[in-house]
Amino acid sequence: MAVQDLREQLAQLRLQLDSGAPMSAEDRSHLEALAQRIEAQLQNETSVPDANVVDGVNLAVERFEVEHPTLAVTLRNIMQSLVSMGV
Repeated sequence: MAVQDLREQLAQLRLQLDSGAPMSAEDRSHLEALAQRIEAQLQNETSVPDANVVDGVNLAVERFEVEHPTLAVTLRNIMQSLVSMGV
């Protein structure tokens, strides 16, 4: 269940990024890279979990919670799913 939830939340993150919400190119690039790392973790479910992914999501939540609260909520949900998966 956690994997499916994570896939749905990652799709939600992609939608939010594609919506054209006003953010700097640096912020958008940071989130794209983070989404790619999460996707890589999903692809390698049987490999050793990358705890740095969770740390990256946590830092992104802190970075975006003031200016992009909806995005921060999505990131928190992603972080919770990763933790539920044991990452």
